[in-house]
Amino acid sequence: MANPFRSVRLFATELVGELKKASWPTTSELKDSTIVVILACVLLGLFTSISDFALYNVVDVVRQWIAR
Repeated sequence: MANPFRSVRLFATELVGELKKASWPTTSELKDSTIVVILACVLLGLFTSISDFALYNVVDVVRQWIAR
């Protein structure tokens, strides 16, 4: 039976090696990217809310028009 801890140790060693090769962002790049992501989320949320409100009103007007 193979030792399961050997494969875990090998995985951890390779993981650390790959993480050392990675290009990590600077603090200013990280702040700028965070601001972009937050603004994109806010804009997408506003767009979704406005679209939902408009579609609800259109469906309500059509429903009232059909009910007459």
